[in-house]
Amino acid sequence: MGIFSFFKKTTKTGADTTVESSELTGQTDEQEELEGQEPEPGQEGAGQAEAPAEVGTSLSVHPDWEVSKEQEYVLKFLSNDLPKLKANQLSLSGIDIEPEEKTGNWQVEAFLRSSLNKEIKLGSMELLVLDSSGKPVAAQEFDMSELGTIPARSDRPWVFEFRKENIRTEEVPGEGWKLTFNIKSLLPHMLDLDPTWKDALTDDQKKVLAKAVSTLPKLKPGEVNVTGFQIRQLDNGALAVSLLIRNGRKRNLVIEKIPLEVLDAQGRRVAAGSFNLDKLQVRANTTKPWNFIFPKEMLLVDEPDFSRWTVRVIQPKKTDSKPPVQ
Repeated sequence: MGIFSFFKKTTKTGADTTVESSELTGQTDEQEELEGQEPEPGQEGAGQAEAPAEVGTSLSVHPDWEVSKEQEYVLKFLSNDLPKLKANQLSLSGIDIEPEEKTGNWQVEAFLRSSLNKEIKLGSMELLVLDSSGKPVAAQEFDMSELGTIPARSDRPWVFEFRKENIRTEEVPGEGWKLTFNIKSLLPHMLDLDPTWKDALTDDQKKVLAKAVSTLPKLKPGEVNVTGFQIRQLDNGALAVSLLIRNGRKRNLVIEKIPLEVLDAQGRRVAAGSFNLDKLQVRANTTKPWNFIFPKEMLLVDEPDFSRWTVRVIQPKKTDSKPPVQ
């Protein structure tokens, strides 16, 4: 990989952000220290050495990068000027943002830094660009494994390309912008119970729901869908359907109205209707269970076959100006 016109300046317009490595790897600081520690001869099994208060990092260029002498000088200059880290930290040090006039994309130059005593390789995660006031102005998921294996106590330069559709401002941030990890994007998808459900369900029922949510197929980034998990006909002839509303977005979802239809095992449309939800909120990266009651007059089949059934959101016609889920 050639970096062409990037990293040609020794000036740094961005700031640094730092997280504990355990927040990205899922391991505790003690585990990180233990795995990275090399016992001295004759000291196997001895107590853990105390980690240094500050850790310096050294430049590590990706093996596939073709770096000119001029660029190597700039990279070393920038690397040597980076502040020290504490033990077991990962950091993103913003260098510069180069906008592309033709595409509107941003080329964000930064160093990924590690103060761990062992090498590390990261997976996919969302990165944010914050302006000098801390406001997010760009967000995008990156496959961090493309940076390769990061050696112990090192900093690796990289260019993160933020596509135009993921940029929320027309103006490139000035001095003091930051590139940061979106820690929330790494949290596992969780059950989000409304207070009324929390009060109504037993602990065992909550555990069953949480297990059901954890076993569902993983959502694609930004995906929102509904999954039925219970259906029954009430004494008054109405149809009660319990759904899991799944939010795979990185931000909270607010639903004002949702049109639904129920299909039975034979593919027949058993019921259809639109429900006002009074701005029901489903938190980012969570699933919320909710009940929907189709009155008897909404039922379209006298004897439905619910040995297998499906519920789905009715897609708006092309002439409709507003989608049902916002």
